[in-house]
Amino acid sequence: MSPWAGCREEMAVHTPVTSAAVFGGVGMGPQEHALRAGVDVIVATPGRLLDHFRHPYAALKGLEILVLDEADRMLAMGFLPDIKRVLRHLPAKRQTLFFSATLPAPIVALSREMLRDPATINLDRRAAPPVGITQAAYPVDAKLKPALLLALLRRGDMKSALVFTRTKHRANRLADWLERQGVRAARIHGNRSQSQRTLALEGFKAGRHDVLVATDIAARGIDVVALGHVVNFDVPAASEDYIHRVGRTGRAELTGEAFTFVAPEDEQDLRAIERALGKPLPRVLLPDFDYRQKAPEAPPARHEAHPRHAPQGRRRPGGPSRGRSEPQGAWAGRLQGEAPRPAGHLRGAGRTTRSFRPRGR
Repeated sequence: MSPWAGCREEMAVHTPVTSAAVFGGVGMGPQEHALRAGVDVIVATPGRLLDHFRHPYAALKGLEILVLDEADRMLAMGFLPDIKRVLRHLPAKRQTLFFSATLPAPIVALSREMLRDPATINLDRRAAPPVGITQAAYPVDAKLKPALLLALLRRGDMKSALVFTRTKHRANRLADWLERQGVRAARIHGNRSQSQRTLALEGFKAGRHDVLVATDIAARGIDVVALGHVVNFDVPAASEDYIHRVGRTGRAELTGEAFTFVAPEDEQDLRAIERALGKPLPRVLLPDFDYRQKAPEAPPARHEAHPRHAPQGRRRPGGPSRGRSEPQGAWAGRLQGEAPRPAGHLRGAGRTTRSFRPRGR
């Protein structure tokens, strides 16, 4: 089982192994046909597999090996209840493999519940972004991050970008705001159905969208060849997520650029990333950008229910991912400190750019 069954099917191409991808957002007919005919490997998301388990043709009595791919991500996406329901349909005698980049406490507890005397293989290889990626940090107040992103896009050097936010709620707000500024933007996150994610990704690949706003969880299945720019609108809390994000560009020996917007409150997370990278990221200020301008007004938040668990009435109170709205007109917190001083020069936004002092200093 994997959170991204749709992108795994090609692994069996040009081999004698037969496979089927079972995931939501598409018709069940072809999947039912594959399950009835019998295949060697089924790559499935938990929710759609449960849909098939309602019918007798989906009995997996001959299952020998169960693999939970990206177990930590499935846990973060809330798949744990579905996983436990899937296990009740599977033979008790089987080999079970856990693949997980991290081992949080719930994953350890689940492994003890599912596995018997497991052997642990820890590939603690130090990950690093591809060599062809130019990385830079853009110090900016949190409130001005949308305006800075818009300025980079309007310069013309960054024609398209994959932009990462911390939460689904912030992804919705940023995509809505960009659309209001005339930018062709799409979003991809855990509250979008499989068909919505597929449509957004295909539109981005085809050039119908200039910006694809994504969360870390949803971005695990993103594979775009010749992607020129990745923007960390929010600094990731873990260095592994940073490496995964910027690794979306510079693929297949191509070059790319990865920009990280750093508010004063993000500095600690950025320093942890720099320690993991073994080097500091150059700080860059965008010439002619007014770092003292008024923060842009944010559009009303668009709340989206999970496609499998959409409530019929009012939303219950909760965090941003459950629909709690943030203060309008402010993207994050209060203004903290002054605009940073320029630091050196860097190839920024597609060409060599020397940093200048922001206006007003």
